[in-house]
Amino acid sequence: MRPQGHRAPTTPRVPVTAPKGHTTVGQTSSAPAPAAETTAAPWWRSAAVYQVYLRSFADGDGDGTGDLAGVRARLPYLAELGVQALWFSPWYASPMVDGGYDVADYRAIHPSFGTLAEAEKLIAEARGLGLRSIVDIVPNHISDQHPWFRAALAAGPGSPERELFHFREGRGPDGSQPPNNWVSEFGGVPWTRLPDGQWYLHLFAAGQPDLNWAHPAVREEHEAVLRFWFERGAAGVRIDSAGLLLKDPELPDFTVGVDPHPFVDRDELHEVYRSWRRLADEYDGVFIGEIWLPDSERFARYLRPDELHTAFNMDFLSRPWDAAELRASIDRTLAEHAPVGAPATWVLCNHDVTRTVTRYGRAESGFDFAAKAFGTPTDLALGTRRARAAALLTLALPGSVYLYQGEELGLPEVELAVEHIQDPMHARSGGTDPGRDGCRVPLPWAAAAPNCGFGPDGGTWLPQPAGWEAYAVDRQEADPDSMLSLYRTALRLRQREPGFGDGGLWWLPSDAAVLAFSRPEGLMCVVNLSTEPAELPVHTRVLLASGPLTEEGRLPRDTAVWLRA
Repeated sequence: MRPQGHRAPTTPRVPVTAPKGHTTVGQTSSAPAPAAETTAAPWWRSAAVYQVYLRSFADGDGDGTGDLAGVRARLPYLAELGVQALWFSPWYASPMVDGGYDVADYRAIHPSFGTLAEAEKLIAEARGLGLRSIVDIVPNHISDQHPWFRAALAAGPGSPERELFHFREGRGPDGSQPPNNWVSEFGGVPWTRLPDGQWYLHLFAAGQPDLNWAHPAVREEHEAVLRFWFERGAAGVRIDSAGLLLKDPELPDFTVGVDPHPFVDRDELHEVYRSWRRLADEYDGVFIGEIWLPDSERFARYLRPDELHTAFNMDFLSRPWDAAELRASIDRTLAEHAPVGAPATWVLCNHDVTRTVTRYGRAESGFDFAAKAFGTPTDLALGTRRARAAALLTLALPGSVYLYQGEELGLPEVELAVEHIQDPMHARSGGTDPGRDGCRVPLPWAAAAPNCGFGPDGGTWLPQPAGWEAYAVDRQEADPDSMLSLYRTALRLRQREPGFGDGGLWWLPSDAAVLAFSRPEGLMCVVNLSTEPAELPVHTRVLLASGPLTEEGRLPRDTAVWLRA
């Protein structure tokens, strides 16, 4: 944790006149500056990474589903945006029970997305534009259509094939009760009974049987998969549900707050990631873990120098729009990472989470899966103003940042009609949870084109709502005050100006409802979450503001600014 109460610079204030929208100083080129490559600062410690949810990014063949051809056609857009890497959601062969997170074959591409040869071309073409590629793997489970699970079903109880999974006899006189009292991550019972009487474990949907990570063949296969993608040019791997792989071998009943957790954060899991790290180091590859843990010390263990490189900061995206909450999350995050020397990561949204513009426009602006509901009132104007400020906040924090597709367009969450919802979370909740499809609606590219330019024709796999064209890329490119223009400018400045990315952070004196901190090289960020305009610290330049300053040079509410001392 960095010291607090750092004194403001004593340089005299230079009067600043803020134009409408956002403010930049100096010439901004039309293309991002190349990122410096140094052995002292690996790229992943400071990178801005763009998440591509493939089904909803761009459709190249007109079948209504996003694909590799669509991404390849839009690579110039991503390079222009100013990010350094692309994280692709699963693109593998899959029955799509859970949006591709039910993998049937890691060495094949789902036909609706393209081919393995196209994936290799995409990785190479992206690298040619300075964009590294991060693939997604799902080690906790596979699809029930995977050859391993199909063989296990055919082989029957007691077979070696079933040892790769968690098959158990049921409880009760006739075995008709689940083997334990666990609750699925999607809600409900995480066990499904087969006609032969045995049950199999699936912490997620029934079509996603959990693997038995105590079996050496499971470990060997996943290391082979990692090599497969590193050898095809992947620069990194994002690990889905990274804290759930190992289970207590007894699969005991579990009472929250009473018993040791039987499948979250098991100590023996660390040896799996140590082995993976040795493999990744052969390729100069990077791991990013999805780890939800309330214990800071145990979270940090995954980021030790011989384990994962980074992990997603789920605490930050869960916090409400409140200065004390956000500052506490920032302090906690930096304190978690400091002992192991790992860079922090910052994210506002992803393919599972309510979009930022919508979340920040609600009375309850934090995020909690359990609190999701249909018909929640939302002030999109307020949410957009806050989302613009939050963009500058996250991009100014130490470490790397992840940007989910469409956040740069200010897309809101879409409340889909029940008949269009495909996410299994909705069905498993009994219809009370709206699911996650609202943040997965296909992107709008061209306001006047069919399907807002998502594809040449053929509709979209999820319906785009009325008014979606207002968020289209071509419309925002023509507006210097749009969300897209703000993100492009901010990402370029983050690459070009000193003080951003990995490094120190020092809090500046400010009102309790204002976040103000300095970074190296005299960089400062101020975010006003109060109800009144805020005074700015002494500075010589305004680099960028999320909205216009007042005529007196003060920072309006729900606005952020980058300054140079």
